[in-house]
Amino acid sequence: MPPHKEKYVLRLLSVLILAAVCLFGQQFAFARPGQVTAITNVEVFDATGAAPWQGTVLIRDGRIIEAGPKVKAPRGAKVIKGEGRALLPGFYDVHTHWGPRATPSALPEVAANYLASGVTTVLDFHQPPEAFQPRREWLSQIPSPHVNMVARMSTPGGHGADWSDQTTTKWVFTDESAQRAVQELLPYEPDYIKVFTDGWRYGMSPEETSMNEETLSALATEAHRNNIRILTHTVTAQRGALAARAGVDIIAHSLQDRVITEEEVADIVASGLYYAPTLAIYEPRRPGAPELNMESAAVRQRVWKYGNAEENLRILFAAGVPVALGTDAGIGGLVHGDATLREIELFVAAGLPEADALIAATANSAAALGFAEDRGTIAAGKRAEIVLIDGKPWKTISDVRKTSLVLVDGAVVYDAANPPKPLPATLAARPAPALIDDFERADGRTAIDTLPVTDLDFGMERSVITFTRRPREEGDHVLSVSANMARKENPMAGVLFPLSRGSVIPADVTTYEGVSAELFGAGDYTLRIVSMQGMWEAKVSAGEGWNNINVPFTDFTFAGNREAAPEWTGDDLLQVGVLVNRAAGETAWFEIDDIGFYPAP
Repeated sequence: MPPHKEKYVLRLLSVLILAAVCLFGQQFAFARPGQVTAITNVEVFDATGAAPWQGTVLIRDGRIIEAGPKVKAPRGAKVIKGEGRALLPGFYDVHTHWGPRATPSALPEVAANYLASGVTTVLDFHQPPEAFQPRREWLSQIPSPHVNMVARMSTPGGHGADWSDQTTTKWVFTDESAQRAVQELLPYEPDYIKVFTDGWRYGMSPEETSMNEETLSALATEAHRNNIRILTHTVTAQRGALAARAGVDIIAHSLQDRVITEEEVADIVASGLYYAPTLAIYEPRRPGAPELNMESAAVRQRVWKYGNAEENLRILFAAGVPVALGTDAGIGGLVHGDATLREIELFVAAGLPEADALIAATANSAAALGFAEDRGTIAAGKRAEIVLIDGKPWKTISDVRKTSLVLVDGAVVYDAANPPKPLPATLAARPAPALIDDFERADGRTAIDTLPVTDLDFGMERSVITFTRRPREEGDHVLSVSANMARKENPMAGVLFPLSRGSVIPADVTTYEGVSAELFGAGDYTLRIVSMQGMWEAKVSAGEGWNNINVPFTDFTFAGNREAAPEWTGDDLLQVGVLVNRAAGETAWFEIDDIGFYPAP
């Protein structure tokens, strides 16, 4: 295991034990280091393919040390009585998005939702690599599942590149650029890489670019050389076979444009990849939703595609392709945690036996992520990632929703009889320094050690921005920004400066009066502040030469729905930036120096 993961696990274990004692100490006596915890007289679904059995599971120092029908609790063990409950490995979700528009969106609440659903390992596809380290540190301080950070790659004009810049999603289109992009990600220690290989937009909007087999193969080879597994956004049958031939590890969506052919199935089987169909994101009618209007052509198309998704799952499962569990939770209204359980139910609805659906959610998903030797089944030596359920989900699959108790690394992190209290939604804000950047660092990072990012238009047609540091005079440098404006209405370009690494820790600017900067280049600009509550903007104009700009916070207005605008607090800022608005197809150029905050008089 890489060193950063070992440290993460150790920190997580110590914090979880402490949190569990604080949260549940009145109900349970928890094992000290070296002491045994015994879950006794419980019906065990061990996810090995064996029939459920009644017995005892012993845990010490975060690992299962013994499990079986004849196992007895040793003297001095801390006992959790399992009568009337089922014990399974913790569930997995290999495709989630912990984003600001998700339900829920706050990191501690997302973590709590997964634990309450019995989910002990997830992959987060949503973060820029700059956010990996601070989010890992935050997660280590709270009860949480194991959260693996996933870097992202796409093609220029591809899905995933249509809403982010290259600090979040690398754009590659040749074998050489793919190899170099993997190398660029290594300092961030990504746990996995997601590749947007397929530009088909489900027949609902124009197709975007797709990745060719040579590029994907080179990307997978370079990633594997560095012990990183690859998941792909692949949604069409032909490109599913291409992904298999290229050597990807997991297809993380349903193939649904048509029913796959025997040749395509053969390619997928031969590759040994895992298939995580994310049925939950495609389900045409979710529980509690109104009846579908089958008079609508769009609805009929959704139903047809979902039928293809189910049929392809059945075909691949019958062919021996191992099924893993992913959902796309955090996107399209899918609720974190609940979506994972819904995916298990949808496996069964599509035709998988209940036991196989549970194995997909546990042992198969662990193996897909490279954890087969570490977790995913109930066996001696495995990590104690455990969920206790009031029911028998291998008989009635909806019983997966009856979570009773959850253990991560052997520590109880959720108890349905004594739910934990909510944690603060954000980290405590830090006082913002007066200077954000004077552009004197030669490594491209700001004076506060953050990485500037380009604020791009969303969509296929978008402005192209470049920026570089250049000398202004001896001993002084500025940031020079150039843009080719997109050929569309109201194109936009600019640069944002995070106030903490990865924009994770909010900044408090309540001791300042406003934003200050020096701008060179005549024209109209927009100063943007990104806060935890949304975006705030102020319009400014610059004349010829250098212009000293001081804009009080009172001049900024909320950029969202004005009628629902939150109150400005000044203690939750994430980014500050400068945008330029020019006509479609024009070029733009400006320079920035000494951006920061100025004090109140």
